Amino acid sequence: MKPEAEKSAKAYILVIDDDPVTLKNIRRILENDGYSVSTFSDPERALKRMDEKVYDLVVSDVRMPGLDGLSVVEKVKGRFPLTEIILITGYASLEGAVEATKRGAYHYLAKPFTPEVLRKVVAKALEEKRVRDEAEKSISSGRVLIGKSVKIREVEQLIEKIAPLDCNILITGDSGTGKELAAKSIHSHSSRAEGPFVAFNCGGFSEELIANELFGHERDAFTGARTRKIGIIETANGGTLFLDEVGEMPVSMQVKLLRVIQERELMRVGGLSPVPLDIRVIAATSRDLKTAVTEGTFRQDLYFRLNVVNINLPSLADRKEDVALLAYHFLAKFQRRTGKTVEAIASDALNILVNYAYPGNVRELENIMERALALCDGHTIRTRDLPEDLERVDLHIFERPDSHLMTLEELERDYIRHVLHLSGGVKGDAARVLGIDRASLWRRMKKYDLE
Repeated sequence: MKPEAEKSAKAYILVIDDDPVTLKNIRRILENDGYSVSTFSDPERALKRMDEKVYDLVVSDVRMPGLDGLSVVEKVKGRFPLTEIILITGYASLEGAVEATKRGAYHYLAKPFTPEVLRKVVAKALEEKRVRDEAEKSISSGRVLIGKSVKIREVEQLIEKIAPLDCNILITGDSGTGKELAAKSIHSHSSRAEGPFVAFNCGGFSEELIANELFGHERDAFTGARTRKIGIIETANGGTLFLDEVGEMPVSMQVKLLRVIQERELMRVGGLSPVPLDIRVIAATSRDLKTAVTEGTFRQDLYFRLNVVNINLPSLADRKEDVALLAYHFLAKFQRRTGKTVEAIASDALNILVNYAYPGNVRELENIMERALALCDGHTIRTRDLPEDLERVDLHIFERPDSHLMTLEELERDYIRHVLHLSGGVKGDAARVLGIDRASLWRRMKKYDLE
């Protein structure tokens, strides 16, 4: 390729095969798609080239003189863990596909393959690498809200708009959607970023304990109060006070909180004079506070004081396009914490993650990924590393985008496509898994245009 073309290349791909015809054909197909392609017939020379140039993807034959494809996978993943690898072979088997992916290969492609099949596999591998790279960047950049969906982008834009304004904010959303993370993001983008961020969960505490924790007390304010205690609200002076699950606060405490917000001062338990305050209040709730106001369990005047601006966080089920990015974000996070090297999520495992309903939202996905990393014994997280209940049938995966249930033919088509993918395109292995003969498989592939 010309230097100008290489500068604007979509990605850099290294192809290794001892067959010059295969090298030429793959290069032609991929360069026509805008990729920068380097070809080598000698795997050892190819690996030396990787010390000089960064490649996004390696496409390698399995059977070659000297170093075979599986050894290439191990060497590349050992030295360049972020580079994806596709293995190609004329001697495909289901066992070979399993072993290749176990060692870290993204895909196992059986020869002969059409240009369209190669394009699709390459594009998918590079898209997964892009998602993983973006997740790595989110960790290093300190970005708090992770996602590319329209809904999460709208939340980020709103945060950027209101963070500098110093008004009170009410964050709403289901449990586990990341309300405290959103509050921290607001704080970090505000003029109070150098001040403290102090969080308190209002749920599950008695009125006396909340009063003591939030407002503090003077010495001898009650039996056992031997020293003065500075409360959480006062600790947040000069910064941001985050009140999680504010809807659980007893009504009597709501009156005191309202005074703090209105008067910008507080009275410690047993105190004689008020303490001046300079705080911003961000409250969060998973309850419907409008209903709570109607029922009389939440003060209307406090609701209006808190809800100057409302930020509603979407559930993870409402932003499924963010699941893969979040999964890789948590994978990168826990890799750094544990030192364990797991770079990828197998496509079937990722499909399970994307199709799961997540009643616990982002917090549940984070827990799932921490567990998966702990159980994973290779370079790739597989279905066996995920909780068993994730693999239970969810009727929503049988729905088309228009919310109508899929037909039996559509289900059969998708399942055959899935088995063909797992078998690396080997028709005999796929037919055995499906429990049909090769001729029946060919007829169905032709019927569903799965060539």
